[in-house]
Amino acid sequence: MISEMSSVALEWKPVETTKNIYGYYVYRSNFIKDGQKLKRVATLNNKYTSHYLDIDLVPDTQYLYAISVIGKNDTESKASQSIEVITKPRLKSVSFITAVSQLPRQVKLLWRPHQNKRVDKYIIERLSPKDSKFKRIKTIKHRLQVEYIDKNLLDNSQYTYRVQVLTFDKIKSFYSQVVKATTKDIPNNITNIHATTNLPKIIKLRWEKPNNINNLKSYVIYASNRENSNFSKVTILNNVNITEFTHKIDYDNKKKFYKITTVDKDDLESSKKISPILGKTLAPPAPPIITAGTIKNNEVFLEWSAGDERAITYNIHKTIKKSFISRTTKIINNITSSSFNDKKVTRGITYIYTLEAVDKFGLVSRKTNSVILTLPLQESSSATPTNK
Repeated sequence: MISEMSSVALEWKPVETTKNIYGYYVYRSNFIKDGQKLKRVATLNNKYTSHYLDIDLVPDTQYLYAISVIGKNDTESKASQSIEVITKPRLKSVSFITAVSQLPRQVKLLWRPHQNKRVDKYIIERLSPKDSKFKRIKTIKHRLQVEYIDKNLLDNSQYTYRVQVLTFDKIKSFYSQVVKATTKDIPNNITNIHATTNLPKIIKLRWEKPNNINNLKSYVIYASNRENSNFSKVTILNNVNITEFTHKIDYDNKKKFYKITTVDKDDLESSKKISPILGKTLAPPAPPIITAGTIKNNEVFLEWSAGDERAITYNIHKTIKKSFISRTTKIINNITSSSFNDKKVTRGITYIYTLEAVDKFGLVSRKTNSVILTLPLQESSSATPTNK
């Protein structure tokens, strides 16, 4: 008899006379489960047979075997005396295994190749943070292949692993020792972000240089028109020593919400679940306040006060209304005083005046309400303007 982990090879001496012998019955008992109660497991219909291979057995298990002779008309002899066979123990798993931590969304497993040449494959099982039991994740072919990298894992999470070996006859070993590894955490968010609110058509962002700057490769800037809306990528800054960015915007008084993340050298990005920072472009100055609009000595006299301390010059829009459908407009720029005398007026013509304030950046306020004046055809002592 020869035994392996899952098989037993039986050999017997054939009966001396083959007359009226037609073959053999093989009986077996799993001693732990069945005791000495034998069950027929094979019928060998050839009287010259003297070997039988019993397969699919349980490793490290005690079995009893007996053989009887098949006679004429399916008669059967008394079974032989039972013999005891113990299958070989299950293989131990790999003798050494380790798991490498602090890799980006990966864990690297290494083990010593199994010395038994009957080993065909390695079965890798993993217990993840979300699982309650081990799950098979990979089968590695070839006894000398001793590395596996588990990918697409969660950041800063611990994973547990174990390995079984599988023989060519499909017998699994015991489990290896359990090893654990933790994936790399994402980089920290930057702090002290500031966004301007007083610059024309741009918003400047500034932030504090992170402590872990040597591990970083870029900053990513996101922006949104609303605090709780979707944020779109504005730019990627690949020089981490530069901690400012100017966002050009074509609108005045435009609000933008910003988030800035860091990206490390393994392409891990810091969390986007952070409070946004509000920035805003400068609003135009408030329009001036017209305090007087009269006709005096055949001239138009306008006077106003500043509606905004940012105003440094004023524009006057002068519209000449010659008829119901005929009118022309002239713009008088760069007025630095708070009054204006218009001598270029003609009797019987209606004039419409509006004013704008201009700040040092060239931002122009909205127009004031109109001042409508008409120089009478006949000179009179006074004239009353119409305001709209």
